[in-house]
Amino acid sequence: ETRPRMSEFHVRSTIISRYAFTTVSCTMVNSGSEAREAVFEMQIPAAAFISNFTMSIGNKTYYGEVTGKEKKNSTDDKERHKKPPSPTEGRENGYETFKASVFIPRKTQARFILHYEELLQRRLGKYEYTVSIRPQQLVGRLRVEVNILENSGIVSLEVPPLRNSKQKGNGKAEGDVSPPPSTVIGHTKTLAKVTFNPSVVEQTRIARNGILGDFIIRYDVNRELSVGDVQILNGYFVHYFAPTDLPPLPKNVVFVLDSSASMVGTKLKQTKEALFTILQDLRPEDHFNIIGFSNRIKVWQQDRLVPVTPNNIRDAKKYIHNMSPTGGTNINEALQTGAKLLNDYIAQNDIDARSVSLIIFLTDGRPTVGETQSSKILSNTKDAIRDKFCLFTIGIGNDVDHKLLERMALENCGMTRLFQEDEDAASHLKGFYDEIGTPLLSDIRVDYPEDDVEQVTQNFFPNYFNGSEIIIAGKLINRTSDKLHVEVTASNSKKYILLKTDVAIDLLSRNDIRGVPGLEDGKGDNNYIERAWSYLTIKELLNSRLKSDDSQEKDSLMEKAKSMALAYNFVTPFTVLKMKEAGLHSEPPQEEFISPSTDGIGEKVQSLQGHRAPPGIRRGQDKQRIKISKTSADGDPHFVIDFPSSKFSVCFNIDGEPGDILRLVSDHKESGVTVNGQLIGAPAPPNGHKKHRTYFSTITILSNKPERSYLEITPKRVILDDGERLVLSCGRSAVVRSRSLEVSISAYSNITVTIRDSISFVILIHHYKKPAPYQRNHLGFYISNSKGLSSDSHGLLGQFLSHEVKLLQESLNTSCREVGQNQTEALKANPTNTLKVKGRLVPVMWKQRRIYNGQQEVDCWFAKNNADKLIDGSYKDYLASHPFDTGTSFGTINSL
Repeated sequence: ETRPRMSEFHVRSTIISRYAFTTVSCTMVNSGSEAREAVFEMQIPAAAFISNFTMSIGNKTYYGEVTGKEKKNSTDDKERHKKPPSPTEGRENGYETFKASVFIPRKTQARFILHYEELLQRRLGKYEYTVSIRPQQLVGRLRVEVNILENSGIVSLEVPPLRNSKQKGNGKAEGDVSPPPSTVIGHTKTLAKVTFNPSVVEQTRIARNGILGDFIIRYDVNRELSVGDVQILNGYFVHYFAPTDLPPLPKNVVFVLDSSASMVGTKLKQTKEALFTILQDLRPEDHFNIIGFSNRIKVWQQDRLVPVTPNNIRDAKKYIHNMSPTGGTNINEALQTGAKLLNDYIAQNDIDARSVSLIIFLTDGRPTVGETQSSKILSNTKDAIRDKFCLFTIGIGNDVDHKLLERMALENCGMTRLFQEDEDAASHLKGFYDEIGTPLLSDIRVDYPEDDVEQVTQNFFPNYFNGSEIIIAGKLINRTSDKLHVEVTASNSKKYILLKTDVAIDLLSRNDIRGVPGLEDGKGDNNYIERAWSYLTIKELLNSRLKSDDSQEKDSLMEKAKSMALAYNFVTPFTVLKMKEAGLHSEPPQEEFISPSTDGIGEKVQSLQGHRAPPGIRRGQDKQRIKISKTSADGDPHFVIDFPSSKFSVCFNIDGEPGDILRLVSDHKESGVTVNGQLIGAPAPPNGHKKHRTYFSTITILSNKPERSYLEITPKRVILDDGERLVLSCGRSAVVRSRSLEVSISAYSNITVTIRDSISFVILIHHYKKPAPYQRNHLGFYISNSKGLSSDSHGLLGQFLSHEVKLLQESLNTSCREVGQNQTEALKANPTNTLKVKGRLVPVMWKQRRIYNGQQEVDCWFAKNNADKLIDGSYKDYLASHPFDTGTSFGTINSL
């Protein structure tokens, strides 16, 4: 044994709201009789930033200091820093290697402590945290401990078997069986603790050479009915945006595939395998084409994109199967051809405005034919695409020009992936396609008031793909404000969505991690939200610099990134970690675990959901724009009909049974609109005459003109389905607008539904904080505008909208107006007042009835006995068989 023995390898991590702080501690012992070299090597995620490194050898301690990189690196032998990644150095599987080597005197030990941080990215619906365990030898004490704190609630936590780099999967659970031996997983709703503590014997069973592999944790957070989660702490905020339950948008996709001679063998075989699966996954509403390129460009279907049909998929598979590798690599012309094809298709066809267009470009090499200069290819590609669609690039193998592919994707709103040529490349390709194959929203914009925030990271995103996440962070200007206003606009399908919410600032945390076992000894004061903001900002500056062609702008971006990296102690391409001696008498470093500060951590915030508002929508425009009329069904339920021309109101009760579905408006044949309300039961109040109470628990609004759509409203949520299903929370203000329908939610208050600008309904939400036994959360239904309903409309409320009712009381010279103004003493005294309705005489009595539209009460003439004679037929004729029942059982009675 000529190398020092590793006695301890300890990794400790805290992930708080997707931001991971990792500390690696390693002790090496030289028990030999002469000095020996010890090498500490750690693979860390390429996306991570190193934030600290310390080492002690015997009684000497060296600490790392992050300094700006000079134009020429000094060759100081004490300088230790992360090497710049190269295509051969773990870049393709998303890792970079940190290396430090020292000579340990005889009979002495050395200790290395490395800190790094990263913001976890959501892919295929999961966050994946990975620790590389490759100590290169068996270790006496090996332990990995990961603590996860997510205020939103942790769901689907899984720890798959160890993975070696060759089998880097695509995030799918395929082949994942059970956690590695000695793994212990424990979690509550918001906190998880995972430990991996294999003995030397267990390590031997995994790998005798000490290369155990990647220890992986995958999880997601709870997003019930939510699209956004905003967290605020000490003057900084981070906003996570990942909507669920949205229907996919149609895609127009052009696959541009390298078929040059260098693709011969495994690479082309794997590309074909992946493409066969990908073609199978295209949806019926998608359109596609395939271009194969070498020194010549071969387009499968000239000048068009074809719809997804069984025959087209079969022919496309044949075309791919027959591709043979030959010739050079004309990247420039291949991209020009693909861009022209897609641009022409968009211009010449009446493509679905909501569809998402993209090019997926795959190559294994560098440009060798035609235009070979990278800068020219980049500018040609940008000119051809003109921000009309996004370009996604894939590189296979070691010869690929990863900088060119990365920059092409960056400049054209896409992403890039680099894969090694190995037996699993086909599943990598398929995994990448899965990430971008299901676009759900386009043109997402997130706004905060300009006077309240500054230095906000990117807030406009061309697309949102299923399973991913959009993250925005920023600083608060006004620290004294108690809330932050957030607006999200986006488009999906034929709808625009505008979402608003106010986020409370600095609520005391319900999930303070102090006092949680394993997390109580953190000494660092790290505001995890501030560090997430700095991490994102530096990444964006690096990307902007990569995209820039202006040397002055490049230098300015570099300086900004450098000064921020120095302020936050991050090792980046522009900063370097220099080792300095701490002096002979310094204390050897303890394993000081840098834990995030949780003082005043903001409780999980509000969720946002919706589509994008057209530019015309002004802030605040949706606040109670439509006045609520008296014509309504609310409370127990009490029905009120307003007759403005007669200047009085009529009211009645319907004592239905829990579960009954009452037809409120039925105009299916003419305007296409039907409204049904479902009853829920509750015990009667004490000392009352009723056996039970009933309330509306669900209001269903159906409209079948110009196309069929429906709304299902409960006190908690609104489901809108117009061929595509969208779920909105009643606790979030939002506006959703499609061609013939607008839904405006005022949080916890009311929902306004406008159909074709001529019919409006308002649904009030009644929420009890502490309900009595006879109270239930319920809805009230008000007809605000009935102009668009026909004179034949029916239902418990609908039948009165076009009919006048007369009050027969000639003996009293009290005008109807006076009745409406409460001057009704004589009428009140006479119990036998009568209404004339469609030829029927209905005895009524004078009542004051409370309604919930802001006025405390309404004066009305009350018809007893379940509105006997007032309504056509009996109330049982108004029972629908199910919430979506549009039947009309009054075809004959209507003519009365």
